[in-house]
Amino acid sequence: MKPATIMLWLVTACAVALAGPAMFQNRLLYFPAQASVAEMVSTGLAAWPAEGDFRGLVAEAQGAVRGTVIVFHGNAGHAGHRSYYADALTRLGLRVILAEYPAYGPRGGALGERSLVDDAAQTIALAHRLHGAPLLVVGESLGAGVAAAAAARERDRVAALMLITPWDRLENVAAFHYPWLPVGWLLRDRYDSAAKLASFGAPVLVAVAERDGVVPARFGIALHEALSEPKRIEVVRGADHNNWIRYVDEAWWRRAVGFLLGERTGSGAAAAK
Repeated sequence: MKPATIMLWLVTACAVALAGPAMFQNRLLYFPAQASVAEMVSTGLAAWPAEGDFRGLVAEAQGAVRGTVIVFHGNAGHAGHRSYYADALTRLGLRVILAEYPAYGPRGGALGERSLVDDAAQTIALAHRLHGAPLLVVGESLGAGVAAAAAARERDRVAALMLITPWDRLENVAAFHYPWLPVGWLLRDRYDSAAKLASFGAPVLVAVAERDGVVPARFGIALHEALSEPKRIEVVRGADHNNWIRYVDEAWWRRAVGFLLGERTGSGAAAAK
């Protein structure tokens, strides 16, 4: 075989190898679960804002309402799988909206950063119109990237932001998992939270899992370091990416909500039990 032919085969093989991750990014990043509205509300949470215009689930605050929280969940499952946020936060006087993404649960629409962030910004604007201030935004894992971008766009409506197991830039996480690939060239969805929040200005709490093997804690720490004040970091000791909720208690949530609502004593680092 001639050298030129060998080179052509090598170039073609490389192109195919690199095209695979680029073509199937949605399957690598998004893991939606479908469910009907009836299935979503079967746990006792209500459709929000209504069954005919479903954008998520809502749980009302226990006692006097101190504010509203919108939660943007991680990449797998659907919003109905995140009832633990409602359990923790409603008892602290917060109305909790578990936002649902396009193509997740009963919702139609497209996957991808633009689709999810555009929709999240609309959810924030609608929640502010329906429920008023203060409006807190929480994002977990992929949802942290969505929440950061949407909250930055709707910063006049967002009182504070909490990012759980977040990254600074998705490119860094992709490079950690696929060090042999030129991920900077291949990534279509960037989720650059550090850039989006560069001039955010409102309180941001970053919570990282100490033993996170999916989004290593260093990426969340790097995000926190890139933020301007007011900011706070919580290191959930002993926790991994998918079990961090087991390592926090009501006191942890009270401390977090107190910071977000302005009942803070300053920035700095803290550790959960």
